[in-house]
Amino acid sequence: MRGSIRLVAWCLAIALVVLPIVGVLSGWFAADRWPVTQLTVQAEFKHVSADQVRAAVLPRLGKGFFALNLDNVQKAVAALPWVESVEASKRWPDTLLLRVYERQPFARWNANALISREGKVFSVPDAADYNQLPDLHGPDDHLAEVVSFFADVQKAFSGTHLKITGVALTDRGSWSVATDSGAQIVIGDRNQAGRRLRRFLDVYPQVAAAHPQGFEYADLRYTNGFAVKWPQATAAPTAPTAGGTPRT
Repeated sequence: MRGSIRLVAWCLAIALVVLPIVGVLSGWFAADRWPVTQLTVQAEFKHVSADQVRAAVLPRLGKGFFALNLDNVQKAVAALPWVESVEASKRWPDTLLLRVYERQPFARWNANALISREGKVFSVPDAADYNQLPDLHGPDDHLAEVVSFFADVQKAFSGTHLKITGVALTDRGSWSVATDSGAQIVIGDRNQAGRRLRRFLDVYPQVAAAHPQGFEYADLRYTNGFAVKWPQATAAPTAPTAGGTPRT
């Protein structure tokens, strides 16, 4: 029995070696043999169109079934701005199958790019039109920090009527926050951000109760307090404030 199994295994091994050689000699795998002429695409199109996918793939069709390079096809489709990933396969005898996954935008990045939910920055011609998305700004190498800070600020303000629409980090490491009312909150030094926000939020509900119209600007860079500018008024210090000028 063992001898028979061993013989069958050897026969299969020999066949796997010999058949490709025979196929090449016979022209089975020639570049123009059994051309791929059919394209099937599975996708939920919102930003990518079927025409765009077809245009990316078309130059690679017409080659033989065995000659068609799936890696090249995937790279061509993945190069489209809104494509997150691509799965490519072949179905005998003449069909290319594609599964296309679109990027899901999470926020704008530095005004002219978008961030996907997977944390990838990508450029599209109309990025500025997506003004309903959070607006994040910062150095490219601090993307993860900016996204994380935005999430922290959203959570911190969740118990207030303020809706956070964006954050910005300068090259010097200074934070600022934007709200849906247009008000700006300048926090300053990234190392002091948590403490300054807590100080502001501890006092803000009582201060805001006297100003239902909201504020225009809040500067949290003071040593022991913050300053708030209300509509139709000049900036006035609020809460215990030490020193006459804010810090970074």
